[in-house]
Amino acid sequence: MHTVRPRVFASRRFPARVREELGRSFELDLHDSEWPLEREEVLRRVAGCDGLMLMLTDRVDDELLDAAGPRLRIVANYAVGVNNVDLEACRRRGVLVSNTPEVLTETTAELTIALILALLRRVTEGDRLIRRGEDWVWAPNLMLGRGLGGLTLGLIGHGRIGQAVERLALAHGMRVVWTGHGRGLTPDKLLADSDVVSLHLPLNDETHHLIDAAALARMKPTAVLVNTSRGPIVDEAALVDALREGRVAGAALDVFEHEPKVHAGLLGLENVVLVPHLGSATAETREAMGMLCVEALRAVLLENRTPANAVG
Repeated sequence: MHTVRPRVFASRRFPARVREELGRSFELDLHDSEWPLEREEVLRRVAGCDGLMLMLTDRVDDELLDAAGPRLRIVANYAVGVNNVDLEACRRRGVLVSNTPEVLTETTAELTIALILALLRRVTEGDRLIRRGEDWVWAPNLMLGRGLGGLTLGLIGHGRIGQAVERLALAHGMRVVWTGHGRGLTPDKLLADSDVVSLHLPLNDETHHLIDAAALARMKPTAVLVNTSRGPIVDEAALVDALREGRVAGAALDVFEHEPKVHAGLLGLENVVLVPHLGSATAETREAMGMLCVEALRAVLLENRTPANAVG
């Protein structure tokens, strides 16, 4: 007797093992590309699905949920953050949402430290100098940067990733402070005291443009800003103004306010490090994220249970 398998739409190309496991368990409709579909095509392809495996660039709202229809039981979000998902709209329809916690904690923390080092030791600036073919020779005053030892790292957000960054920063001799409960500082005190301000918090109405002109004005002119969380937490126009005017010393960004677009004012600044959302970008982590999605889809659609990584 042939059993009808649940239908799942996956909106982007995944690591090979993830794709194989999805195909083994479900009737899979995969958008096999590194580039996203147009919204209209997404709405067409989600129709009649039992489960969806979507990216942080896919907006899950009433429009998409209506297009999917009443069979939809789970949205597996290939990210820790779920700011692209209208959780209340999903609850109203009884659609479970899952995310990918923990598996990208260390990877994102490592990238945060890499960005701090690249910025303070002027790594990418030196790389550009050499690639431009400029004349240079070793000299005592050539491209002097700053070491991490003795600097104060201020973590805005002290969850899993923030705590992992703290551990790595302490190993580099940094002093670490954070906002939050217990020994946490107020945001104003942290901004004023820190040599490096690093963002590790979700995007929501409260955190949108948390780092605005006023926040940047509280930072030391020698301090730098690092963002590996979500782009709209930073007002990029205000950041560009502060960098140009020397009110902050530099910035390292893995995420952008209007991603994948980057504020044009950032592109010509030497005291800025820009990378294309690489926080979780190791082969092992991206596969592990995919497998958490697969396991959540199997739990709901094949085993009729709630997965451990359900949101809310």
